[in-house]
Amino acid sequence: MDDTQTLLTRLAQLDPRSGADLLDHLPDARIADLLSRLHIGLAVEVLEEFEPARRERIAAAVPFGREPLWLLGHTYPEGTVGRLMERPAAVFPPGASVASVLETLRQIVRQRMVVYVFVVEADGALVGVVAFRELVFAEADATLEKIMLREPFRLRPEQKFVEAMRQVVTHHFPVYPVCDEAGRLLGMVRGQALFEQQAFEISAQAGSMVGVEKEERLATPWSRSFRFRHPWLLLNMLIAFGAATVVGLFESTIDKLVVLAAFLPVMSGQCSNLGAQALAVTIRGMTLGELRDTPRWRVLAKEAWLGLLNGAVSGLIAGVVLYFVAQSQDLVSPLWLAGAIFLALSLSCMFAGLSGAAIPMLLRRLGADPATASAIFLSVATDISSMGLFLGLVALLLH
Repeated sequence: MDDTQTLLTRLAQLDPRSGADLLDHLPDARIADLLSRLHIGLAVEVLEEFEPARRERIAAAVPFGREPLWLLGHTYPEGTVGRLMERPAAVFPPGASVASVLETLRQIVRQRMVVYVFVVEADGALVGVVAFRELVFAEADATLEKIMLREPFRLRPEQKFVEAMRQVVTHHFPVYPVCDEAGRLLGMVRGQALFEQQAFEISAQAGSMVGVEKEERLATPWSRSFRFRHPWLLLNMLIAFGAATVVGLFESTIDKLVVLAAFLPVMSGQCSNLGAQALAVTIRGMTLGELRDTPRWRVLAKEAWLGLLNGAVSGLIAGVVLYFVAQSQDLVSPLWLAGAIFLALSLSCMFAGLSGAAIPMLLRRLGADPATASAIFLSVATDISSMGLFLGLVALLLH
């Protein structure tokens, strides 16, 4: 028992690949028992890391006939309700009597908790549900058809977690039936599993924005963490050369006015932070479904306008500071330098706000996770625009 609990704790801390490696040497039945005790979403992810033949054997060893749903869940995309489906323990026809259902449930409840009895037609179509407590107080000779709740709330297996969560906000049930488009019962999803999975998806967004894979956990081996992170760092370094190239193009300008070097981090920092604010708000809106009801041009316009306003205030402050600092420079008017940083910071922040909203929208349009490495792309875009615009304006003044 202690060994089982130790393995379960370890599995919950590992990424799916590492979890599969941990279990690989165990018998199939032992693996099936351990996975059946995990959150079903994690169990499906660990299961799909095994070879197909081994996966079939492990799934077949799962008790209570859950194996077809595990394999079916594997076929649905990540982030969908289908990945969390379990086989309903209590499924009966509409004409079944309360007495016969209770007699059958006596055996089932010894092994699985039953919250709802699902009432289905011969073709598998879900026509109603009956709460377990309703059965206890119903007449023994009554049929399920007479006491069932008709047209119950249901989810679809292809629904994204986010979409499902928006629907269940107003339907707080411990278990939700999952049906296909024709209304046939495919499985059920526990409310707890749905909320836990959504919490995990949200917690993974922060890491995804900087190139950390959501599979990585604190206990993930360093070698796998290295493989997760390093490609994104290489990409970041590669595209960051764009910002370095911009600075290199204006090397002569910086040589003439060394004071400019002190203000480049100010430009980059302000624009990056402002773009990150727009990025966070936009991704939050996507997660909550608010973007669906708001025209995209309105979101882009708002973030660009906010960027311009915030940039103007920051630019005014930076301009005043640069004016006094540049008093010792005789090559160009301090007033012109102050005006250059004011204009550059205003326009750069406007572009940063626009980029912060546009990048996740573009990633979604391309079929990628809006949070995936968004901060990396945003950082490069804001660095190039802010430093390029500022140094370009100063270069014009020197000529």
